Amino acid sequence: EPAGVAVHGGSGVSFGVIEQLRQARPQARFLELVHRLDRDTSGVLLFAKNERMQKALQDNWDSLVLQRCYVAAVEGHLKEKSGRIHSWLRQTSTLLVYSSKNVGDGLEAITNYQVIEETANYSLVNIQLETGRKNQIRVHMKELGNPVVGDKKYGAKTDPLKRLGLHAYKLELIHPFSDKRMCFEAEVPDVLKVLFK
Repeated sequence: EPAGVAVHGGSGVSFGVIEQLRQARPQARFLELVHRLDRDTSGVLLFAKNERMQKALQDNWDSLVLQRCYVAAVEGHLKEKSGRIHSWLRQTSTLLVYSSKNVGDGLEAITNYQVIEETANYSLVNIQLETGRKNQIRVHMKELGNPVVGDKKYGAKTDPLKRLGLHAYKLELIHPFSDKRMCFEAEVPDVLKVLFK
């Protein structure tokens, strides 16, 4: 999915990815999203072609998913070039997500990260999620003091890409019926790489 495209119509969006796919392939009348990306995040999205598959994936998502990997362009340089962030996330009535170190104060969230490349003002970070909470990467990068570029909501001061500097490049999981290991990848877009050339 490219950045800036809504998955569903609604909330001020008249036509989303699912509606476009259904129109392009009328035979795929049942086409439902299994998981979500933030609207301004590009990358791998998984859809189910029938209700049985959708339910099996969603009901067993945490046990089926083996890897969820992202790259993030963030502001500044991280003090630790690799690490693990473990906190609890809670959403406020204003839809902002906050991070707490207090056990049980929200949903547990774990993010592993490693710096890939640095320029004078930015860092490219490889991220592997152990949990998939709303805005998890964005909140955790802010917590480190290195917000994702273009992410004004979570403290970014710059927007050099004119989009959120976040891309879901890999999703690996077990097929719920065949137990086959499946891996889906989406190449990092050139627009995100441009900061690091």
